[in-house]
Amino acid sequence: MIISRPSWRSRLPVAVLFVFSLLIFHISAFPQGVTHRPVFPQTVTESFDPASIPAFRGEHRKAYAYIDGNRQRHIEKLRRWVRQRSISAQNDGVQEMARMLRDDLTALGFKEAEIVPTSGHPGVWGYYDAGAEKTLAVYMMYDVQPIEPEGWRVPAFDGAIVDHPLGRVLMARGATNQKGPQRAFLNAVEAIIKSGEGMPVNLMVLAEGEEELGSPHYPELIEKFKDRLKTADGVLFPMNGQGADGNVGMSLGVKGIVYFELEARGGPHGGPKTAEIHGSGKTLVDSPVWRLTQALASLTSPDGNLIVVPGYYDSIRKPTDEEERLVNGMLPSWAAREGLMRQGMGVDRWVDGLSGRDSIMRHLFDTTLNINGMWSGYTGPGVKTILPHIATAKVDSRLVPNQTPDEALRLIREHLDRNGFEDIVLRKLAGYPPAQTSVDAPLVRAAIGTYKKYGLTPSVSPRLAGSAPYYVFTETLGLPMVPGGLGHGSGAHAPNEYMVIEPKAGSKVAGLADIEKFYVDMLFALSAAK
Repeated sequence: MIISRPSWRSRLPVAVLFVFSLLIFHISAFPQGVTHRPVFPQTVTESFDPASIPAFRGEHRKAYAYIDGNRQRHIEKLRRWVRQRSISAQNDGVQEMARMLRDDLTALGFKEAEIVPTSGHPGVWGYYDAGAEKTLAVYMMYDVQPIEPEGWRVPAFDGAIVDHPLGRVLMARGATNQKGPQRAFLNAVEAIIKSGEGMPVNLMVLAEGEEELGSPHYPELIEKFKDRLKTADGVLFPMNGQGADGNVGMSLGVKGIVYFELEARGGPHGGPKTAEIHGSGKTLVDSPVWRLTQALASLTSPDGNLIVVPGYYDSIRKPTDEEERLVNGMLPSWAAREGLMRQGMGVDRWVDGLSGRDSIMRHLFDTTLNINGMWSGYTGPGVKTILPHIATAKVDSRLVPNQTPDEALRLIREHLDRNGFEDIVLRKLAGYPPAQTSVDAPLVRAAIGTYKKYGLTPSVSPRLAGSAPYYVFTETLGLPMVPGGLGHGSGAHAPNEYMVIEPKAGSKVAGLADIEKFYVDMLFALSAAK
Protein backbone atom coordinates (compact mmCIF):
# COMPACT_ATOMS: atom_id res chain seq x y z
CA MET A 1 0.00 0.00 0.00
CA ILE A 2 1.29 3.41 -0.91
CA ILE A 3 0.65 6.16 1.56
CA SER A 4 1.07 9.62 0.10
CA ARG A 5 2.39 12.47 2.15
CA PRO A 6 -0.29 15.09 2.92
CA SER A 7 0.13 18.08 0.69
CA TRP A 8 1.10 21.45 2.17
CA ARG A 9 -2.41 22.65 1.25
CA SER A 10 -4.02 20.05 3.50
CA ARG A 11 -1.96 21.23 6.45
CA LEU A 12 -3.15 24.87 6.16
CA PRO A 13 -6.16 26.13 8.07
CA VAL A 14 -9.21 26.40 5.82
CA ALA A 15 -9.47 30.19 6.25
CA VAL A 16 -5.84 30.71 5.26
CA LEU A 17 -6.29 28.43 2.26
CA PHE A 18 -9.38 30.36 1.18
CA VAL A 19 -7.61 33.72 1.40
CA PHE A 20 -4.59 32.32 -0.44
CA SER A 21 -6.84 30.98 -3.21
CA LEU A 22 -8.49 34.36 -3.61
CA LEU A 23 -5.08 36.00 -3.81
CA ILE A 24 -3.90 33.56 -6.50
CA PHE A 25 -7.10 34.25 -8.49
CA HIS A 26 -6.69 37.98 -8.03
CA ILE A 27 -3.09 37.97 -9.27
CA SER A 28 -3.85 35.71 -12.23
CA ALA A 29 -6.95 37.62 -13.29
CA PHE A 30 -5.54 41.11 -12.89
CA PRO A 31 -1.83 41.87 -13.33
CA GLN A 32 -0.04 43.73 -10.59
CA GLY A 33 -0.81 47.44 -10.34
CA VAL A 34 -4.02 47.46 -12.36
CA THR A 35 -6.53 45.82 -10.06
CA HIS A 36 -8.58 48.96 -9.57
CA ARG A 37 -9.63 51.92 -11.65
CA PRO A 38 -9.34 55.36 -10.01
CA VAL A 39 -11.72 56.14 -7.17
CA PHE A 40 -12.66 59.77 -6.57
CA PRO A 41 -14.17 60.26 -3.10
CA GLN A 42 -15.94 63.55 -2.55
CA THR A 43 -13.65 66.09 -0.90
CA VAL A 44 -15.52 69.33 -1.71
CA THR A 45 -19.09 69.99 -0.59
CA GLU A 46 -19.66 73.40 -2.20
CA SER A 47 -21.48 73.56 -5.54
CA PHE A 48 -21.10 75.85 -8.51
CA ASP A 49 -24.37 77.73 -8.95
CA PRO A 50 -24.90 79.04 -12.49
CA ALA A 51 -28.04 80.80 -11.27
CA SER A 52 -25.76 83.32 -9.54
CA ILE A 53 -24.64 84.70 -12.92
CA PRO A 54 -26.89 87.52 -14.18
CA ALA A 55 -28.83 87.08 -17.40
CA PHE A 56 -27.73 88.91 -20.54
CA ARG A 57 -30.04 91.90 -21.08
CA GLY A 58 -29.21 92.98 -24.62
CA GLU A 59 -31.91 93.31 -27.29
CA HIS A 60 -31.11 93.22 -31.01
CA ARG A 61 -34.50 93.50 -32.62
CA LYS A 62 -33.34 94.23 -36.17
CA ALA A 63 -31.44 90.96 -36.27
CA TYR A 64 -34.36 89.07 -34.68
CA ALA A 65 -36.76 90.48 -37.28
CA TYR A 66 -34.40 89.48 -40.10
CA ILE A 67 -34.33 85.90 -38.75
CA ASP A 68 -38.13 85.75 -38.56
CA GLY A 69 -38.45 87.14 -42.08
CA ASN A 70 -35.98 84.62 -43.56
CA ARG A 71 -37.03 81.52 -41.68
CA GLN A 72 -37.67 79.26 -44.66
CA ARG A 73 -34.58 80.45 -46.50
CA HIS A 74 -32.46 79.70 -43.42
CA ILE A 75 -33.91 76.18 -43.20
CA GLU A 76 -32.89 75.62 -46.79
CA LYS A 77 -29.33 76.68 -45.97
CA LEU A 78 -29.13 73.89 -43.39
CA ARG A 79 -30.59 71.41 -45.89
CA ARG A 80 -28.07 72.51 -48.51
CA TRP A 81 -25.18 71.80 -46.15
CA VAL A 82 -26.32 68.32 -45.12
CA ARG A 83 -27.06 67.38 -48.73
CA GLN A 84 -23.41 67.88 -49.55
CA ARG A 85 -21.62 64.65 -48.71
CA SER A 86 -18.36 65.12 -46.80
CA ILE A 87 -17.38 61.73 -45.37
CA SER A 88 -13.77 62.25 -44.36
CA ALA A 89 -13.01 58.55 -43.81
CA GLN A 90 -13.90 57.84 -47.44
CA ASN A 91 -12.80 61.16 -49.00
CA ASP A 92 -16.37 61.45 -50.28
CA GLY A 93 -17.37 65.03 -51.11
CA VAL A 94 -14.76 66.59 -48.84
CA GLN A 95 -13.34 69.02 -51.40
CA GLU A 96 -16.81 70.09 -52.49
CA MET A 97 -17.87 70.80 -48.90
CA ALA A 98 -14.73 72.84 -48.27
CA ARG A 99 -15.53 74.97 -51.32
CA MET A 100 -19.13 75.38 -50.17
CA LEU A 101 -18.01 76.67 -46.77
CA ARG A 102 -15.46 79.01 -48.30
CA ASP A 103 -18.03 80.41 -50.75
CA ASP A 104 -20.58 80.90 -47.96
CA LEU A 105 -18.06 82.90 -45.92
CA THR A 106 -17.34 85.06 -48.96
CA ALA A 107 -21.07 85.65 -49.47
CA LEU A 108 -21.38 86.80 -45.85
CA GLY A 109 -18.75 89.49 -46.40
CA PHE A 110 -15.64 87.83 -45.00
CA LYS A 111 -12.70 89.77 -46.49
CA GLU A 112 -10.61 86.61 -46.24
CA ALA A 113 -12.01 83.21 -47.18
CA GLU A 114 -9.72 80.51 -48.49
CA ILE A 115 -9.19 76.77 -48.70
CA VAL A 116 -6.00 75.87 -46.85
CA PRO A 117 -4.13 72.70 -47.90
CA THR A 118 -2.83 70.29 -45.27
CA SER A 119 -1.11 66.92 -45.45
CA GLY A 120 -4.64 65.49 -45.41
CA HIS A 121 -8.02 67.03 -46.11
CA PRO A 122 -8.01 70.82 -46.51
CA GLY A 123 -9.05 73.37 -43.93
CA VAL A 124 -11.03 76.56 -44.48
CA TRP A 125 -9.95 79.95 -43.10
CA GLY A 126 -12.13 83.00 -42.91
CA TYR A 127 -11.72 86.46 -41.38
CA TYR A 128 -14.48 89.01 -40.92
CA ASP A 129 -13.20 92.46 -40.01
CA ALA A 130 -15.90 94.31 -38.11
CA GLY A 131 -13.49 96.94 -36.86
CA ALA A 132 -14.41 95.74 -33.39
CA GLU A 133 -12.35 95.87 -30.22
CA LYS A 134 -12.61 92.12 -29.63
CA THR A 135 -12.02 89.13 -31.87
CA LEU A 136 -13.68 85.74 -31.55
CA ALA A 137 -12.21 82.60 -33.12
CA VAL A 138 -14.80 80.04 -34.27
CA TYR A 139 -13.94 76.36 -34.46
CA MET A 140 -15.82 74.40 -37.14
CA MET A 141 -15.68 70.92 -38.64
CA TYR A 142 -17.22 70.29 -42.02
CA ASP A 143 -16.77 66.51 -42.22
CA VAL A 144 -19.20 63.78 -41.19
CA GLN A 145 -19.13 60.10 -40.29
CA PRO A 146 -19.70 57.29 -42.79
CA ILE A 147 -23.23 55.92 -43.05
CA GLU A 148 -24.75 52.48 -43.01
CA PRO A 149 -27.88 52.70 -45.18
CA GLU A 150 -29.74 50.17 -43.04
CA GLY A 151 -31.90 51.71 -40.34
CA TRP A 152 -32.43 55.14 -41.91
CA ARG A 153 -36.02 56.35 -42.26
CA VAL A 154 -34.93 58.59 -45.12
CA PRO A 155 -31.80 58.67 -47.31
CA ALA A 156 -28.98 60.07 -45.20
CA PHE A 157 -28.05 62.88 -47.59
CA ASP A 158 -31.51 63.97 -48.76
CA GLY A 159 -31.84 66.65 -46.09
CA ALA A 160 -35.42 65.67 -45.37
CA ILE A 161 -37.69 67.49 -42.92
CA VAL A 162 -39.73 64.78 -41.19
CA ASP A 163 -42.21 64.36 -38.35
CA HIS A 164 -40.72 63.23 -35.06
CA PRO A 165 -42.04 62.86 -31.49
CA LEU A 166 -40.20 66.14 -30.69
CA GLY A 167 -41.71 68.03 -33.65
CA ARG A 168 -40.44 68.63 -37.18
CA VAL A 169 -36.81 67.71 -37.54
CA LEU A 170 -34.04 67.81 -40.12
CA MET A 171 -33.00 64.17 -40.48
CA ALA A 172 -29.67 63.65 -42.20
CA ARG A 173 -26.05 62.78 -41.59
CA GLY A 174 -24.49 65.91 -40.10
CA ALA A 175 -27.83 67.36 -38.97
CA THR A 176 -26.63 67.79 -35.39
CA ASN A 177 -22.96 66.79 -35.68
CA GLN A 178 -22.10 69.50 -36.63
CA LYS A 179 -23.41 71.00 -39.86
CA GLY A 180 -26.82 71.96 -38.53
CA PRO A 181 -25.75 74.12 -35.58
CA GLN A 182 -22.79 75.56 -37.49
CA ARG A 183 -24.91 76.70 -40.43
CA ALA A 184 -27.44 78.09 -37.92
CA PHE A 185 -24.59 80.12 -36.42
CA LEU A 186 -23.70 81.51 -39.86
CA ASN A 187 -27.39 82.33 -40.37
CA ALA A 188 -27.18 84.42 -37.20
CA VAL A 189 -24.03 86.13 -38.49
CA GLU A 190 -25.90 86.93 -41.70
CA ALA A 191 -28.79 88.38 -39.70
CA ILE A 192 -26.50 90.70 -37.74
CA ILE A 193 -24.68 91.93 -40.85
CA LYS A 194 -27.59 92.28 -43.27
CA SER A 195 -30.08 93.73 -40.82
CA GLY A 196 -27.71 96.61 -40.11
CA GLU A 197 -27.37 95.57 -36.46
CA GLY A 198 -23.58 95.77 -36.72
CA MET A 199 -21.22 92.90 -35.99
CA PRO A 200 -19.95 93.29 -32.39
CA VAL A 201 -16.75 91.22 -32.82
CA ASN A 202 -14.25 90.37 -35.50
CA LEU A 203 -14.50 86.71 -36.50
CA MET A 204 -11.78 84.19 -37.32
CA VAL A 205 -13.19 80.91 -38.66
CA LEU A 206 -10.86 77.93 -38.89
CA ALA A 207 -12.66 74.80 -40.07
CA GLU A 208 -11.24 71.32 -40.53
CA GLY A 209 -12.32 68.36 -42.64
CA GLU A 210 -10.84 65.64 -40.42
CA GLU A 211 -12.51 65.88 -37.03
CA GLU A 212 -14.11 62.47 -37.52
CA LEU A 213 -10.64 61.09 -38.25
CA GLY A 214 -9.19 62.41 -35.01
CA SER A 215 -8.02 65.79 -36.39
CA PRO A 216 -4.56 64.51 -37.40
CA HIS A 217 -3.68 67.61 -39.45
CA TYR A 218 -5.57 70.36 -37.63
CA PRO A 219 -2.35 71.43 -35.87
CA GLU A 220 -1.00 72.35 -39.33
CA LEU A 221 -3.87 74.81 -39.74
CA ILE A 222 -3.28 76.23 -36.28
CA GLU A 223 0.42 76.68 -37.00
CA LYS A 224 -0.29 78.57 -40.23
CA PHE A 225 -2.54 81.12 -38.46
CA LYS A 226 -1.01 80.86 -34.99
CA ASP A 227 0.13 84.46 -34.62
CA ARG A 228 -3.21 85.85 -35.69
CA LEU A 229 -5.26 83.40 -33.64
CA LYS A 230 -3.34 84.32 -30.50
CA THR A 231 -4.80 87.83 -30.77
CA ALA A 232 -8.34 86.45 -30.33
CA ASP A 233 -10.13 86.87 -27.01
CA GLY A 234 -11.56 83.37 -27.03
CA VAL A 235 -13.01 80.53 -29.10
CA LEU A 236 -16.61 79.51 -29.78
CA PHE A 237 -17.71 76.06 -30.98
CA PRO A 238 -21.37 76.24 -32.14
CA MET A 239 -23.35 73.16 -31.11
CA ASN A 240 -26.80 72.06 -29.99
CA GLY A 241 -26.76 72.35 -26.21
CA GLN A 242 -30.25 71.18 -25.21
CA GLY A 243 -31.43 67.73 -24.28
CA ALA A 244 -34.71 66.27 -25.49
CA ASP A 245 -36.37 67.76 -22.39
CA GLY A 246 -35.13 71.23 -23.31
CA ASN A 247 -32.66 71.52 -20.45
CA VAL A 248 -29.17 72.76 -21.25
CA GLY A 249 -25.91 70.98 -20.62
CA MET A 250 -22.77 73.07 -21.00
CA SER A 251 -19.36 71.42 -21.07
CA LEU A 252 -16.11 73.29 -20.51
CA GLY A 253 -13.78 70.74 -22.02
CA VAL A 254 -13.31 67.36 -23.65
CA LYS A 255 -11.51 64.11 -23.13
CA GLY A 256 -8.54 63.36 -25.31
CA ILE A 257 -8.33 60.31 -27.54
CA VAL A 258 -5.90 57.86 -29.04
CA TYR A 259 -7.17 55.83 -32.00
CA PHE A 260 -5.23 52.86 -33.27
CA GLU A 261 -5.34 49.55 -35.09
CA LEU A 262 -4.18 46.16 -33.87
CA GLU A 263 -3.39 43.63 -36.56
CA ALA A 264 -2.43 39.97 -36.53
CA ARG A 265 -0.86 38.38 -39.62
CA GLY A 266 0.61 35.04 -40.45
CA GLY A 267 4.40 34.93 -40.46
CA PRO A 268 7.46 33.10 -39.12
CA HIS A 269 5.63 32.71 -35.79
CA GLY A 270 2.83 30.78 -37.53
CA GLY A 271 -0.27 31.21 -39.65
CA PRO A 272 -0.71 31.64 -43.42
CA LYS A 273 1.49 34.45 -44.71
CA THR A 274 0.08 35.56 -48.05
CA ALA A 275 -3.54 34.45 -48.40
CA GLU A 276 -6.35 32.56 -46.71
CA ILE A 277 -6.17 28.76 -46.74
CA HIS A 278 -8.71 25.95 -46.49
CA GLY A 279 -10.26 25.74 -43.02
CA SER A 280 -9.22 22.10 -42.63
CA GLY A 281 -5.68 23.38 -42.28
CA LYS A 282 -6.41 24.49 -38.72
CA THR A 283 -5.12 21.10 -37.51
CA LEU A 284 -1.62 22.26 -38.45
CA VAL A 285 -1.74 26.02 -38.93
CA ASP A 286 -2.04 28.88 -36.45
CA SER A 287 -4.94 31.33 -36.88
CA PRO A 288 -4.21 35.10 -36.92
CA VAL A 289 -7.88 35.64 -36.05
CA TRP A 290 -7.62 33.71 -32.79
CA ARG A 291 -4.29 35.42 -32.18
CA LEU A 292 -5.91 38.86 -32.41
CA THR A 293 -8.84 37.93 -30.20
CA GLN A 294 -6.47 36.63 -27.51
CA ALA A 295 -4.38 39.82 -27.70
CA LEU A 296 -7.48 41.99 -27.38
CA ALA A 297 -8.79 39.89 -24.50
CA SER A 298 -5.51 40.37 -22.64
CA LEU A 299 -6.12 44.13 -22.42
CA THR A 300 -9.18 44.03 -20.14
CA SER A 301 -11.01 42.03 -17.54
CA PRO A 302 -13.33 39.33 -18.96
CA ASP A 303 -16.33 41.70 -19.00
CA GLY A 304 -14.31 44.31 -20.89
CA ASN A 305 -14.89 46.97 -18.24
CA LEU A 306 -11.54 47.14 -16.44
CA ILE A 307 -8.30 47.90 -18.30
CA VAL A 308 -5.62 45.49 -17.04
CA VAL A 309 -2.69 47.06 -18.88
CA PRO A 310 -0.21 47.80 -16.05
CA GLY A 311 0.06 51.49 -15.29
CA TYR A 312 -2.81 52.56 -17.55
CA TYR A 313 -4.65 54.34 -14.74
CA ASP A 314 -1.58 55.62 -12.92
CA SER A 315 -1.24 59.07 -14.47
CA ILE A 316 -4.91 60.05 -14.07
CA ARG A 317 -5.10 63.07 -11.79
CA LYS A 318 -7.81 63.53 -9.19
CA PRO A 319 -10.50 66.17 -9.81
CA THR A 320 -9.65 69.74 -8.90
CA ASP A 321 -11.75 71.68 -6.40
CA GLU A 322 -13.38 73.57 -9.28
CA GLU A 323 -14.27 70.32 -11.03
CA GLU A 324 -15.79 68.92 -7.85
CA ARG A 325 -17.89 72.06 -7.42
CA LEU A 326 -19.12 71.65 -10.99
CA VAL A 327 -20.00 67.99 -10.39
CA ASN A 328 -21.86 68.88 -7.19
CA GLY A 329 -23.82 71.46 -9.15
CA MET A 330 -24.72 68.84 -11.77
CA LEU A 331 -26.12 66.31 -9.31
CA PRO A 332 -29.68 67.70 -8.94
CA SER A 333 -30.38 67.34 -12.67
CA TRP A 334 -28.23 64.29 -13.36
CA ALA A 335 -30.77 61.61 -12.42
CA ALA A 336 -33.20 62.70 -15.11
CA ARG A 337 -30.43 63.33 -17.59
CA GLU A 338 -28.83 59.91 -17.26
CA GLY A 339 -32.24 58.34 -17.77
CA LEU A 340 -32.58 60.23 -21.04
CA MET A 341 -29.04 59.21 -21.99
CA ARG A 342 -29.88 55.53 -21.52
CA GLN A 343 -33.07 55.97 -23.50
CA GLY A 344 -31.24 57.71 -26.32
CA MET A 345 -28.54 55.02 -26.39
CA GLY A 346 -31.07 52.21 -26.20
CA VAL A 347 -29.51 50.60 -23.10
CA ASP A 348 -31.15 49.41 -19.90
CA ARG A 349 -28.41 49.91 -17.34
CA TRP A 350 -24.95 51.35 -16.81
CA VAL A 351 -21.87 49.25 -16.12
CA ASP A 352 -21.82 47.96 -12.53
CA GLY A 353 -25.30 49.42 -11.96
CA LEU A 354 -23.79 52.89 -11.50
CA SER A 355 -25.95 55.92 -10.83
CA GLY A 356 -25.79 59.42 -9.36
CA ARG A 357 -22.39 60.83 -8.46
CA ASP A 358 -20.70 57.49 -9.18
CA SER A 359 -21.89 57.50 -12.78
CA ILE A 360 -20.92 61.16 -13.30
CA MET A 361 -17.41 60.54 -12.01
CA ARG A 362 -16.94 57.39 -14.09
CA HIS A 363 -18.32 59.13 -17.20
CA LEU A 364 -16.23 62.29 -16.94
CA PHE A 365 -13.04 61.32 -15.07
CA ASP A 366 -12.29 57.73 -16.13
CA THR A 367 -10.47 56.49 -19.21
CA THR A 368 -11.77 53.88 -21.66
CA LEU A 369 -10.58 51.15 -24.01
CA ASN A 370 -13.14 50.45 -26.70
CA ILE A 371 -13.21 48.21 -29.79
CA ASN A 372 -14.80 50.11 -32.67
CA GLY A 373 -14.74 47.31 -35.19
CA MET A 374 -13.10 44.00 -36.14
CA TRP A 375 -12.81 42.24 -39.45
CA SER A 376 -11.24 39.18 -41.01
CA GLY A 377 -12.01 36.46 -43.48
CA TYR A 378 -15.43 35.80 -44.98
CA THR A 379 -18.56 37.46 -43.59
CA GLY A 380 -20.94 37.12 -46.55
CA PRO A 381 -24.00 34.88 -46.92
CA GLY A 382 -23.73 31.13 -46.88
CA VAL A 383 -20.62 29.13 -46.10
CA LYS A 384 -16.95 29.62 -46.94
CA THR A 385 -14.64 27.50 -44.81
CA ILE A 386 -11.33 29.33 -44.68
CA LEU A 387 -8.53 30.15 -42.28
CA PRO A 388 -7.78 33.88 -42.86
CA HIS A 389 -4.23 35.17 -42.99
CA ILE A 390 -4.97 38.57 -41.43
CA ALA A 391 -7.24 40.04 -38.75
CA THR A 392 -7.60 43.69 -37.75
CA ALA A 393 -9.36 45.67 -35.02
CA LYS A 394 -9.87 49.40 -34.61
CA VAL A 395 -9.59 50.55 -31.01
CA ASP A 396 -9.93 53.87 -29.23
CA SER A 397 -9.17 55.09 -25.75
CA ARG A 398 -10.70 58.28 -24.33
CA LEU A 399 -8.07 60.05 -22.27
CA VAL A 400 -8.49 62.17 -19.15
CA PRO A 401 -6.03 64.53 -17.45
CA ASN A 402 -3.04 63.73 -17.29
CA GLN A 403 -3.04 60.91 -19.83
CA THR A 404 -1.34 61.39 -23.20
CA PRO A 405 -1.77 59.44 -26.45
CA ASP A 406 1.88 58.41 -26.74
CA GLU A 407 2.09 57.17 -23.16
CA ALA A 408 -1.13 55.18 -23.57
CA LEU A 409 0.23 53.46 -26.67
CA ARG A 410 3.58 52.79 -24.99
CA LEU A 411 1.84 51.00 -22.12
CA ILE A 412 -0.30 48.92 -24.48
CA ARG A 413 2.71 47.99 -26.62
CA GLU A 414 4.72 46.94 -23.56
CA HIS A 415 1.79 44.90 -22.24
CA LEU A 416 1.39 43.05 -25.55
CA ASP A 417 5.12 42.32 -25.74
CA ARG A 418 5.28 41.19 -22.13
CA ASN A 419 2.45 38.71 -22.76
CA GLY A 420 3.99 37.17 -25.87
CA PHE A 421 2.17 39.22 -28.49
CA GLU A 422 5.23 40.85 -30.04
CA ASP A 423 3.93 39.94 -33.50
CA ILE A 424 0.75 42.01 -33.10
CA VAL A 425 1.13 45.19 -35.14
CA LEU A 426 0.03 48.42 -33.44
CA ARG A 427 -0.63 51.41 -35.72
CA LYS A 428 -1.50 54.83 -34.34
CA LEU A 429 -4.11 56.55 -36.50
CA ALA A 430 -4.86 59.68 -34.47
CA GLY A 431 -4.59 61.14 -31.02
CA TYR A 432 -4.62 64.28 -28.92
CA PRO A 433 -4.78 65.19 -25.22
CA PRO A 434 -7.77 66.40 -23.17
CA ALA A 435 -8.52 70.10 -22.77
CA GLN A 436 -10.52 72.35 -20.47
CA THR A 437 -11.48 75.96 -19.76
CA SER A 438 -12.18 77.38 -16.30
CA VAL A 439 -15.75 78.23 -15.36
CA ASP A 440 -14.38 81.58 -14.18
CA ALA A 441 -13.37 82.62 -17.72
CA PRO A 442 -15.36 85.73 -18.80
CA LEU A 443 -16.29 83.93 -22.02
CA VAL A 444 -17.94 81.13 -20.04
CA ARG A 445 -19.80 83.55 -17.78
CA ALA A 446 -21.10 85.42 -20.82
CA ALA A 447 -22.39 82.20 -22.36
CA ILE A 448 -24.19 81.21 -19.14
CA GLY A 449 -25.76 84.68 -18.99
CA THR A 450 -27.05 84.25 -22.55
CA TYR A 451 -28.73 80.94 -21.67
CA LYS A 452 -30.37 82.63 -18.71
CA LYS A 453 -31.86 85.32 -20.96
CA TYR A 454 -33.80 82.46 -22.58
CA GLY A 455 -35.03 81.17 -19.23
CA LEU A 456 -32.53 78.30 -19.09
CA THR A 457 -29.96 77.73 -16.37
CA PRO A 458 -27.37 75.29 -17.73
CA SER A 459 -25.94 72.32 -15.93
CA VAL A 460 -22.22 73.04 -16.24
CA SER A 461 -19.89 70.07 -16.65
CA PRO A 462 -16.09 70.16 -16.53
CA ARG A 463 -15.93 68.21 -19.79
CA LEU A 464 -17.69 66.10 -22.36
CA ALA A 465 -17.12 62.37 -22.30
CA GLY A 466 -16.36 62.67 -26.02
CA SER A 467 -13.36 64.16 -27.75
CA ALA A 468 -12.51 67.12 -29.96
CA PRO A 469 -9.23 68.95 -30.62
CA TYR A 470 -9.84 71.77 -28.14
CA TYR A 471 -6.25 71.47 -26.92
CA VAL A 472 -4.94 73.40 -29.93
CA PHE A 473 -6.82 76.41 -28.58
CA THR A 474 -6.53 75.96 -24.81
CA GLU A 475 -2.96 74.63 -24.72
CA THR A 476 -1.22 75.67 -27.96
CA LEU A 477 -2.79 79.13 -28.11
CA GLY A 478 -3.74 79.66 -24.46
CA LEU A 479 -7.29 80.75 -25.29
CA PRO A 480 -10.50 80.07 -23.38
CA MET A 481 -12.96 77.98 -25.38
CA VAL A 482 -16.70 77.63 -24.96
CA PRO A 483 -18.93 75.23 -26.89
CA GLY A 484 -22.59 76.06 -26.90
CA GLY A 485 -25.90 77.03 -28.40
CA LEU A 486 -29.59 76.33 -28.11
CA GLY A 487 -31.27 73.52 -30.02
CA HIS A 488 -31.48 69.77 -29.72
CA GLY A 489 -30.33 66.93 -31.91
CA SER A 490 -29.40 63.30 -31.49
CA GLY A 491 -28.23 60.24 -33.41
CA ALA A 492 -24.72 61.49 -34.16
CA HIS A 493 -22.71 58.70 -35.85
CA ALA A 494 -25.90 56.61 -36.09
CA PRO A 495 -28.94 56.17 -38.37
CA ASN A 496 -31.67 58.84 -38.27
CA GLU A 497 -29.44 61.62 -36.98
CA TYR A 498 -31.64 64.68 -36.49
CA MET A 499 -31.88 68.29 -35.37
CA VAL A 500 -35.17 69.84 -34.23
CA ILE A 501 -36.31 72.63 -36.57
CA GLU A 502 -39.90 73.17 -35.34
CA PRO A 503 -40.48 71.84 -31.81
CA LYS A 504 -43.83 70.42 -30.79
CA ALA A 505 -46.20 72.69 -28.88
CA GLY A 506 -45.19 73.21 -25.26
CA SER A 507 -41.63 71.98 -25.76
CA LYS A 508 -38.70 73.78 -24.14
CA VAL A 509 -36.51 72.78 -27.09
CA ALA A 510 -35.65 75.78 -29.27
CA GLY A 511 -36.63 75.87 -32.93
CA LEU A 512 -34.29 77.16 -35.62
CA ALA A 513 -35.36 80.81 -35.27
CA ASP A 514 -34.63 80.87 -31.52
CA ILE A 515 -31.36 79.00 -32.07
CA GLU A 516 -30.23 81.76 -34.40
CA LYS A 517 -31.44 84.55 -32.08
CA PHE A 518 -29.48 82.92 -29.27
CA TYR A 519 -26.30 83.06 -31.37
CA VAL A 520 -26.96 86.73 -32.08
CA ASP A 521 -27.22 87.43 -28.36
CA MET A 522 -24.22 85.25 -27.56
CA LEU A 523 -21.98 87.20 -29.94
CA PHE A 524 -23.00 90.47 -28.31
CA ALA A 525 -22.61 88.99 -24.82
CA LEU A 526 -19.13 87.69 -25.63
CA SER A 527 -18.15 91.08 -27.02
CA ALA A 528 -18.97 92.63 -23.65
CA ALA A 529 -17.37 89.90 -21.51
CA LYS A 530 -14.81 91.19 -19.00
